[in-house]
Amino acid sequence: MAKSRVLVVGTGGIGTMSAYALEKGGLAEVTAVMRSNYDAAVKNGIDIDSVLWGQIKAWRPSAITKTVPDVSKGDVAPFDFILVTTKNIPDVPPTVADIIAPAVTPGKTAIVLSQNGINIEKPLITRFPTNPLISSVAYTGATETALAKIYNDDPDCQKIGAFTSPQVPTNVAEEATKRYVNIYNPDGKLNIIYEPDVAKVRWRKIAYNGSMNPVASILRMDTPRMRMSRHVIDDLILPVIGEIRAIAEASGITLQPDLVHAVLHQDPNDTAFKPSMCQDYEKGNLMEIENLVGEPLREAEKLHVPTPTLKIIYGIMKGLQLKVKEEKGLWEPGFQSGNPYE
Repeated sequence: MAKSRVLVVGTGGIGTMSAYALEKGGLAEVTAVMRSNYDAAVKNGIDIDSVLWGQIKAWRPSAITKTVPDVSKGDVAPFDFILVTTKNIPDVPPTVADIIAPAVTPGKTAIVLSQNGINIEKPLITRFPTNPLISSVAYTGATETALAKIYNDDPDCQKIGAFTSPQVPTNVAEEATKRYVNIYNPDGKLNIIYEPDVAKVRWRKIAYNGSMNPVASILRMDTPRMRMSRHVIDDLILPVIGEIRAIAEASGITLQPDLVHAVLHQDPNDTAFKPSMCQDYEKGNLMEIENLVGEPLREAEKLHVPTPTLKIIYGIMKGLQLKVKEEKGLWEPGFQSGNPYE
């Protein structure tokens, strides 16, 4: 049986761990798109220090490329799956759809979004209406400590289900999803599971990512200290979690009764843990504010759910993002025509 061809876009921590697992399972042939780490990986391979797989030296997937292959030219075979593990920052081009477009074969390639947030499939439904879209919610802990060097401290754990796309029959999307889970986890040893109700899993993750993540970024504070302060939780976090629960409910999803406890106790007390958005801000990187904070807010407006706290947090986060954009030369300060505050 021919191996499934998988393109991994975003070969940092999570992408590398996925690429490694897919190849190790023996049913996939992985092409990894690597940019800043391309030269290091081609020359010396990738070193992985993993809680799951141990010490792996100089590993290489089947193919490494600097750019997303263009399958329309005919010199690259079509891909069965494209796994996207990049940060998702739709407010800064190029978008996910722009990046992967050259490698998508209409009606054939299933697109797996292993990214945070809600409504992340919407732009892809518009762009690739006949392609199955797969939702992977990952809880894997993996970071790139240096170019082509990966530290994986939390075992691979993913809940995977199909997104709904109007022109793709449900059974086709579900079959593609189950096939992907099978090539990733052929002998069932990994915690990679098919989850039919994956929308609920995404909203559950938003309860943390839409509350702890932005508030930590605004305050540049670790989550145990936020809890120690008490007022940060009472005045900011609890209202936001309540608002997110209400938005999810209005869109037909009931979140678990112990949601507040689960979110507040996700991070252990004995580590000064800062969520990824806060880490990005401190490094001067762009943040995933649109899919984690902006989208829930837009959903709330559509469903007429009041979200006063989330709205203020989103306004502050957009201001912080603008500062990062200016530092990176992505925003030129100046009054645009029609600005009433000039």
